[in-house]
Amino acid sequence: DMFEASRQRERITMFIEWARKFGLTDANLFQTEQLYEDTNLTQVIICLSQVGSQAQAKPNYSGPRGFWASKAVANERQFTEEQLKSGASVISLQMGSNKGANASGVSFGARRGINDSY
Repeated sequence: DMFEASRQRERITMFIEWARKFGLTDANLFQTEQLYEDTNLTQVIICLSQVGSQAQAKPNYSGPRGFWASKAVANERQFTEEQLKSGASVISLQMGSNKGANASGVSFGARRGINDSY
C-alpha cells in the first residue's frame, strides 16, 4: 500500500544519510529510487562494499580482517639529498631508446577484409 511504500523509501533515505555521515563520498552512494525500483543495484552493491571497507578501517573494528577491500594508507618516504641526486643520473627507458619501434600493424583508415568462408 501507499503507506508502506513511503515507509520503505524513508528507510532507504535514512540509510543513505547514515552512510554519508559514516564517511562515504557521494560517488559511493546511491539514490533512493535506484534501490526501491531496482534500477541500479550495481551502485547499491558498491555502496554496501564501501560501508564494509570504511568499517574495517575504523580502529574499533572487530570483524574479520581482509574480507573487505582495504583503504589506502599513506606511505611517506624521506630521501637524502644524495639519494635524490643519484636518481637524476639514471636514464629511464621512457626517455631512452625507441629501438625496435615501428608502425607495423597500424591500419588506421585501411579497409577491413571480410571473407565469407562458406
